[in-house]
Amino acid sequence: MAKAKKVVPESKQALDALKYEIAAELGLPVGKAVANANVEFATELGSIPLQSIKEDYWGHIASRDAGAVGGAITSRLIRKAEEMMFNL
Repeated sequence: MAKAKKVVPESKQALDALKYEIAAELGLPVGKAVANANVEFATELGSIPLQSIKEDYWGHIASRDAGAVGGAITSRLIRKAEEMMFNL
């Protein structure tokens, strides 16, 4: 499956920040600090190579929760766009 080409590639950092902000609000355990805490003992034992740990791993998050994050992102972006349109 091909990845969609981003219309504004510079927006990646802002969208990632928004994604993690919403995940934190929903109480979802994602991010480097949480991932390192969950696998710290396994990496010390060598059962999980430290190089394989990724900061942006969401594999342990349920599809429903990941969808909730995506829905909240969409909702906030639409709200901001509407606010900008009405404030012109």
